Amino acid sequence: MDVGDIAVLEREDLDMLIAALRSMGFRTIGPVVRDGAIVHGAVSGAHDLPAGWHDHQEPGCYRLEQDESPELFGWAVGPASWKSEFFAPEETVWRASITAQQVTLSEPDDAAGPVAIIGARPCEVSALAVLDRVLMGGAHPDDRYAARRDGAFVVAVECGAPASTCFCTSMGTGPSARGAFDLALTELVEGGHRFHVQVGSEAGAAVMARVPHRAITESDRSARQDVLEDAETRMGRSLDTADLPGLLARNLEHPRWEEVAKRCLSCGNCTLVCPTCFCSDVSDVSDVSGTVERQRRWASCFDLDHSYLHGGPVRLTTASRYRQWLTHKLSTWWDQFDESGCVGCGRCLTWCPVGIDLTEEAAAIRAADGAVATGERRAS
Repeated sequence: MDVGDIAVLEREDLDMLIAALRSMGFRTIGPVVRDGAIVHGAVSGAHDLPAGWHDHQEPGCYRLEQDESPELFGWAVGPASWKSEFFAPEETVWRASITAQQVTLSEPDDAAGPVAIIGARPCEVSALAVLDRVLMGGAHPDDRYAARRDGAFVVAVECGAPASTCFCTSMGTGPSARGAFDLALTELVEGGHRFHVQVGSEAGAAVMARVPHRAITESDRSARQDVLEDAETRMGRSLDTADLPGLLARNLEHPRWEEVAKRCLSCGNCTLVCPTCFCSDVSDVSDVSGTVERQRRWASCFDLDHSYLHGGPVRLTTASRYRQWLTHKLSTWWDQFDESGCVGCGRCLTWCPVGIDLTEEAAAIRAADGAVATGERRAS
């Protein structure tokens, strides 16, 4: 097979795909059910995947349900994004051992080997592309992130089960897969359990050469289209993106920021679950043996100290911190990276303890902005 080719993988041959990746030295990581959620875990075969599990998501609400369905990917997204596989929540950047005679500096190796992701949703594939631009596209790329990404293999699975918090169609990131994937699967159940497979890279073609597959039929094409069209109609949220950066830029003093701050806990959950947030803090720690480590941890713009400059933090209020997060994600990200920082996965809605809805806040500002504009036109 070549890049762009399409075939069909039978359900029983999914194990062969995973086995092929493992034989090529990849750690195969995919969705597993653990602690009441769909999270990332080691996957040695299809038996490890969440068969029959479905998620129910609302702002501030997440739960799992299981039935007799054979679907392996009948859910939207879990609390953890694939960002964590490449941009670790916490890691040691370098370590120095200090003795009376010398200082020895070393960098930890990623001894675990390259990772193959099984089941990345299209919105998550888009999120990785955003992070690639942020962390590898500048003058000073993040070498550790780049090394993990360069060796990774991504098996995307197109979305047939969006949650009520999803709005990827608004952001142009789903439910069909686009961008940097090696293989893209679409799970088809009606008429026989199978997967529509699209090859997205030379590496993907090489893997498919090791896996049994058959030619696609018009029935298979039609079934995939039905899955995607149905997912679009069941998308739970929408976001009007027309001139969204300009809308937010001219409403920095809008009273809505204070209104949402009355509910916002500044807990940082939205930034922790976001697949594109990339802020981090660096600290140096030492022990009595003379070892010094430079450690990096995820950070959040909702932390008071995140905006600390000489003399104190810049953003003292919850309203200013929420405004910073939302306007960066939907507005000033365009100035920095020429794209949106949001992919419409809906995690920030689901995992907000008080159910703050990004799409609702943007819509409220747009409605007030439109009312002002209408009033100005009438006055003139």
